[in-house]
Amino acid sequence: MGKPSLVNQSAVSDFLLLGLSERIEEQPLLFGLFLGMYLVTVVGNLLIILAISSDPRLHTPMYFFLANLSLTDACFTSASIPKMLANIHRQSQTISYSGCLAQLYFLLMFGGLDNCLLAVMAYDRYIAICQPLHYSTAMSPRLCSLMLGMCWLLTNCPALMHTLLLTRVAFCAQTAIPHFYCDPSALLKLACSDTHINELMIISMGLMFLTVPLLLIVFSYVRISWAVFGISSPGGRWKAFSTCGSHLTVVLLFYGSLMGVYLLPPSTHSTERESRAAVLYMVIIPMLNPFIYSLRNRDMKEALGKLFGSGKTFFLP
Repeated sequence: MGKPSLVNQSAVSDFLLLGLSERIEEQPLLFGLFLGMYLVTVVGNLLIILAISSDPRLHTPMYFFLANLSLTDACFTSASIPKMLANIHRQSQTISYSGCLAQLYFLLMFGGLDNCLLAVMAYDRYIAICQPLHYSTAMSPRLCSLMLGMCWLLTNCPALMHTLLLTRVAFCAQTAIPHFYCDPSALLKLACSDTHINELMIISMGLMFLTVPLLLIVFSYVRISWAVFGISSPGGRWKAFSTCGSHLTVVLLFYGSLMGVYLLPPSTHSTERESRAAVLYMVIIPMLNPFIYSLRNRDMKEALGKLFGSGKTFFLP
């Protein structure tokens, strides 16, 4: 078999995003389904941000990070779904070379930021439950802003570095990506030049954005569990755990979907399985987050009720 033809990266003008299905009759259904989920995701997360910013009672560290998580979720989904919808509408599968790299950068940055914020929120709950007397000092507005800035910096720099390293990769003539977004691993499979540095970067980013935040979350909840089970009153235990329920639900959904794909043996990997997992953590979980954080949270429900009742949203007169 002959060697794949080599194309200099400057000559690659487009990639093909094969999407979730190539069947023409399924495209209208996919368009309507993902448009609906995208609108719910953006509107729901923006409502969370508006409710938190408009209610002084919610100007606390926990809700400060929740507002930033909502913003991150909306941006994370917006990095891929609008392009997917546009391609379905135009009956096209193309994405420009620069557009693919830009999409990859934003997916890596906001995906990593999601992980960092979940870890910081777990730390917030750990301080609130295990060291309540030091909470106002350990989670002061200055330190919260500093932690948020560190999250942005730690996610932006590696994402930018990985994207810039991809500009040095030479691609083969075959440029079809079997996903609805520019997946970094799928992009490297199309390369005809050496990609060892890029693969090492993917492993490093996986450790930084997935393993380290997950270990911090696990450590925080182990300490929280010890503290909660030391409370003699069942009502006190339930009250302490109830403040963590929404966050823990999101963590289990997010990391469960990732582990369901990336921790399985390579022989079980398939494009279809990876695409389903991507839909789960890139679309469905960001869509569910506003409901998870508001349905069982009395303060959030009251803030949302005031927001609608005061006419501050564009939904009501």
